[in-house]
Amino acid sequence: MTSRPVIDRLFALRARGTDVRTEVLGGVTTFVALSYIVFVQPALLATTGMDAGAVLTATCLASAFATALMGLWARYPIAVAPAMGHNFYFAFVVAGPVAAGGLGHGWPVALGANCLAGVGFLVLSLVGVRERLIDAIPDSLKHAIAAGIGLLITLVGFEWAGLVRQAPGTLITLGDLRHPATLVAIGGTLAIAVLRARRVPGAILLGTLASGLAAALLGLVSYRGVVAPPPSLLPTLGRLDVAGALRPELVTVVFVFFFLGLFDTVGTLVGVAQQAGLMIGGRLPRAREAMATDALGTIVGTALGTSTVTAYVESAAGVEEGARTGLASLVTAALLLAALFFSPLARMAGEGVRVGDAVLYPIVAPALIMVGSFMIRSVTRIDFADPPTAVASYLTLATMPFAFSIADGIAFGLLTYALLMPAAGRAREVHPLLYGCAALFVLHFAWLR
Repeated sequence: MTSRPVIDRLFALRARGTDVRTEVLGGVTTFVALSYIVFVQPALLATTGMDAGAVLTATCLASAFATALMGLWARYPIAVAPAMGHNFYFAFVVAGPVAAGGLGHGWPVALGANCLAGVGFLVLSLVGVRERLIDAIPDSLKHAIAAGIGLLITLVGFEWAGLVRQAPGTLITLGDLRHPATLVAIGGTLAIAVLRARRVPGAILLGTLASGLAAALLGLVSYRGVVAPPPSLLPTLGRLDVAGALRPELVTVVFVFFFLGLFDTVGTLVGVAQQAGLMIGGRLPRAREAMATDALGTIVGTALGTSTVTAYVESAAGVEEGARTGLASLVTAALLLAALFFSPLARMAGEGVRVGDAVLYPIVAPALIMVGSFMIRSVTRIDFADPPTAVASYLTLATMPFAFSIADGIAFGLLTYALLMPAAGRAREVHPLLYGCAALFVLHFAWLR
């Protein structure tokens, strides 16, 4: 028996109108579209004191594991990797120093809290509760959360590009647009935008590589080569502090990790599956397996040393190329393992450029700015005609960048909605779980903050 019929039988290639060549092309396209995370994740988590090389190894291994599991168990052409937005909450809020507006818990505790959220994901996924929990939050608030995270990511991208800087009185103002590091970041952002306008696959990766080349030629960063043995995992392996994450003041942290993962995965799965024509009667077959996959990936990832992994919306790029089965995910997983050997490029991408009192990251800043632009599109799906929903959604997306906190943005939105709906005589339209979440945030602000 040849391998072709075995693959066909395992992934139902003919039944889904695809073939091996198309699936391989789709898997490669998905990898190219999401591979920027291999460079961005180490740079972000290194701000907490984590070893960047270990983070890169943990990111590639956890992503490859979860993506392969998605392909073999759920059998979907959907990649799984560390989520943008989650890593910001991890690095700048939970593990970030108090002096910089963070909670100051440190990265081992942040990993522990992230792991607990992953365990919660897994339990609720396996018993089928996770899909129903999504109904508790109004759609408009879900879209506002995505848009708010997009604004926060954009703000960080602007800071790392040098487009904005600290200023007395106004807090921030326009940066020095003539500095070479800022010019590199601007050029990289424009390059990504042009490539996306031309619908070139892997636009973010190509723009990031172009920024790296420009930064190296200008002497802003040091060229470290292209290929090298994978960095050691030991600096982060098993360093998560689960016991520290069980302290009462970490309750809301675990909740926010759980909340973000819940909505990211559901939204991406439904969106990509809809695009691929995999929805049946408005429902997603094997949703439980798909949701359990990212939960297991998160647990494994935190044990290795990286933040929440979730279904990646960039998988839509592979679907556009024709990917319809889990075979594409296996191809993406293999390429994520191959990315382990490109650590010199990742270290160069995460190298900071000191400009006065600030440290700029011109190579990865364009990726953050453009990812923020993708996420802000969710604002068009908010129901601004409904006053309680409009106000709650507005406060959600506005609070995140202005308070530099995803958690506070979610809290303001849920609290406002829980107050305004009863005031409008519509208390019964609010799910009881939402009132419980609002009470938890009140406790957070009153006693645990």
